[in-house]
Amino acid sequence: MARRFRGSFHQKVDSKGRVSIPASFRRVVEAGDPDWTEGLRPNLVIVYGLDSQKRLDCYTLNGIEDIEERIDLMQPGSPERETLELTFHGHASDVQIDEDGRIVLPQRLRDKLGLEPNEAALFMARGDHFQIWKDDTFNAVKSERTEVFLSDQAPDFDPRIHLPPRPASAVGTEADLMRDLLARRR
Repeated sequence: MARRFRGSFHQKVDSKGRVSIPASFRRVVEAGDPDWTEGLRPNLVIVYGLDSQKRLDCYTLNGIEDIEERIDLMQPGSPERETLELTFHGHASDVQIDEDGRIVLPQRLRDKLGLEPNEAALFMARGDHFQIWKDDTFNAVKSERTEVFLSDQAPDFDPRIHLPPRPASAVGTEADLMRDLLARRR
């Protein structure tokens, strides 16, 4: 199983656009770069997406390759494929982490986020990728969505109730089966 991104961090972006990638995120990027070995600089892909997106989505090389393989399975010329190709190919940049653990965010990407010189960016883990946001934008977008979602939940609900059941082939033991059944009853 691939390593996952976890946690959130505030990282200062200097006046030249340099920003440190959190150390735990760098370990995942290294593991997801098939050409990386100790002493080399790991690579990742920043998808800056469509104009309406006010965040940057950052993928390991293995992660972006999985997306590209899935795009290749789509019907050529379909509007869905064209949108995904535009987003993940046309609006993306290959980036290398330097020896100090930093990347450079070009001015156009800082402008997209609304980041001022020497302002901190929010690095938010999303499991298979991480996002870079301006903190205020993240709080405005996510708090509204979260409030709507939580309004339909019991005050002390267990968020695991929303997990899909494991496929039958993944249920290995009777204890696993019982755990899944109990989780669905909650």
